[in-house]
Amino acid sequence: MKNILKKKVLIPSLAVLLLITGTAFKSDFFEIAKQIEIFTTLFKELNMNYVDDTNPGQLMDTAIKNMLSDLDPYTVYFNEQDVEASRINNTGDYIGIGATVKTLEDKLVVMEPYKDYPADVAGLKAGDEIIKVEDIIVADFKENAGDLLQGAPGSKVTVTYTRQGETYTASITRQEVEVKAVPLYRMVNDNTGYIALSKFTATAARETGNALKELKVDGAKKIILDLRGNPGGLLREAINIVNFFVPKGQLVVTTKSKVEKYNKTYVTRNEPLDVDIPLVVLIDGGSASASEIVSGALQDLDRAVIIGTRSFGKGLVQRPKSLTYGTQLKVTISRYYTPSGRCIQALDYWNRDQKGNATRVKQENYTEFKTKNGRSVFDGGGVQPDVDIKDSKMAHITKTIVAQDYIFDFATKYYYENSAPDLASFKLSDGEFNTFKSYLKSRDFAFETQTEKALEKAMIVASKEGLDDELSSKYSQLIQQLNSFKQKAISDNKTQLKILIENEVIKHYFYREGMYEYILTHNIEINSALEVLSNPGKYNSYLN
Repeated sequence: MKNILKKKVLIPSLAVLLLITGTAFKSDFFEIAKQIEIFTTLFKELNMNYVDDTNPGQLMDTAIKNMLSDLDPYTVYFNEQDVEASRINNTGDYIGIGATVKTLEDKLVVMEPYKDYPADVAGLKAGDEIIKVEDIIVADFKENAGDLLQGAPGSKVTVTYTRQGETYTASITRQEVEVKAVPLYRMVNDNTGYIALSKFTATAARETGNALKELKVDGAKKIILDLRGNPGGLLREAINIVNFFVPKGQLVVTTKSKVEKYNKTYVTRNEPLDVDIPLVVLIDGGSASASEIVSGALQDLDRAVIIGTRSFGKGLVQRPKSLTYGTQLKVTISRYYTPSGRCIQALDYWNRDQKGNATRVKQENYTEFKTKNGRSVFDGGGVQPDVDIKDSKMAHITKTIVAQDYIFDFATKYYYENSAPDLASFKLSDGEFNTFKSYLKSRDFAFETQTEKALEKAMIVASKEGLDDELSSKYSQLIQQLNSFKQKAISDNKTQLKILIENEVIKHYFYREGMYEYILTHNIEINSALEVLSNPGKYNSYLN
């Protein structure tokens, strides 16, 4: 019944959020007013006459979010709780227990306690499963149970959690938590500094600038800026970070919209910190939005060598719009373009395929642009690195394993079965990797290929045509061969999976800071960056 309400009754509520002033609203005023009136009367009649009691707030929330799902994934509605979560995401500050927590239906899983913050001091570890907060059982709580951990600074919260089959309680004193945008910066060798930038919060540019200055004092003559896994954030911070390495007055990004006031050109406004220091920027498929502004601009301006794998490809710009009762709409207002003129948006949400999926620009339809020095760069989705580390691109099976938390869960298991490894020399053995494969099998790891989906549909058609008896044996053989292929796919991606497991194991023992320390000496992209920076001729060849 709920799905019927979503699809047949509530979707017409799309008019509600169209109360945004601007050109589109004015030109379509009659149609918008008409649809609002239709929805208002429908909503009233539904709540007054439906056979069971309804929850108007929940229905409206569902209606709005389903409406927006037809646009792009970045145009979203925030209720009061969502607005606060967005504020935390942008500032990096909140009052809580100091841990990354994943909300599941019946528990809160501690994914990462921050070193020396309340959760860590109270003894919570990665993998602990919080089942009760004060007297509230998480499984019975209908809202976002993670909100139960937040509160006034200095206030206490008692949590009940399970660990390796045992149940414990802990009293945690909440405090203001500052999640650093730059979790680590340090010298990699005698003349090369490394800066890890994890998110573009309100302090990202200040932290990055301070790190750069201190590294130069320590003797850095070259810099590695690591944007891997950085999902983006505030546009102004991205522009200010580019400004550290390019002159004042330099074009960084342009935004283009159907609404004239959103067409803007952003240039650097300050004197740079260093326009000559050799610079490598690391990116991967998790580098998005503001990360792509930084890497794309520095590439277009031939100011840095970009190393890694193609970035995510988010070239859409959002702006928050305040609504009534403390709610908010984050709406896509424009696309952004790097200095060469390319838009690196990967997916087209407005011209979907027959299944309703966003389409991707085919490589043969990419448009060529030129960097400042005349190098060829292309649009079509994401920033393509100058040095492509193919082994670092996540295979489909690896993405599935990561998404289902199997690497995290295995690292948790490893933590309780092994003593702390040596941070400098730890490597996962082949035997331990085989243990991981057995672990996946024990967890009934499900990885459905597109081939399996197609075969399943074919068998449904065959059944309707009375051919399933003749084809069933061949179908079973094909499925068996595919299962063998999947086991082989795990082995074929052994190197990639081992690296991810090693990083997660180290983080369990030595926190995020230790993980960054570890990858400085064990990471293929960083080693590639050091190789490029150590050879001026090679470095300049990429830029010219």
